Amino acid sequence: MNTQVHTTYQFDELSDEAKEKTIESNYDWNTGFDWWEFSYEDFKAVGKILGIEIENIYFSGFYSQGDGACFTGDYSYAKQSLKNIKSYAPLDEDLHNIAKELQELQKPFFYGLSAHVKHSGRYSHEYSTSIDVQKEDFTECWGGDIWVNSDTHDAISGILRSFMQWMYNRLRKEYDYLTSEEAIKESLIANEVEFNEDGSNHY
Repeated sequence: MNTQVHTTYQFDELSDEAKEKTIESNYDWNTGFDWWEFSYEDFKAVGKILGIEIENIYFSGFYSQGDGACFTGDYSYAKQSLKNIKSYAPLDEDLHNIAKELQELQKPFFYGLSAHVKHSGRYSHEYSTSIDVQKEDFTECWGGDIWVNSDTHDAISGILRSFMQWMYNRLRKEYDYLTSEEAIKESLIANEVEFNEDGSNHY
């Protein structure tokens, strides 16, 4: 009785040509699941520091028309948001600027501005949202004793959309890393995936 022996190889045991084939055929090794879930958790944590209660996150990507990220939820002033965001993300100047701009806009309104963010349209970028800005104890955005003028409305909306752009940039960087040759190689080695001599996956 003839018995055929199948030899399997770890990634580091493959030839350079086989390694290249292996990386190409496993391009989605790190993204074949909901890889964005950890980022979503971080976005919600960052949002809470800034005073943004995120309800849902939408995104599509990457590198096509209409791609982007946005959220639905509510914003109101969060005390010490600038100090707290610097503690949470000490090197992220984009987040520092967002917190600072929100704080400066709130001051003339005695920190009583709030906003409600809704998703609109079929895309997921920052302009696929409608944002209503209000003043505390104030029922209409454009009427009442204290007027939230168009400049203030546009400024708050712009800052919240800057946060959406920040979210998308984070997702894009994470995706680019996960699909890089180095990240794929590290995952294949860490998971001790077995290959045939030519670099094809051994099942």
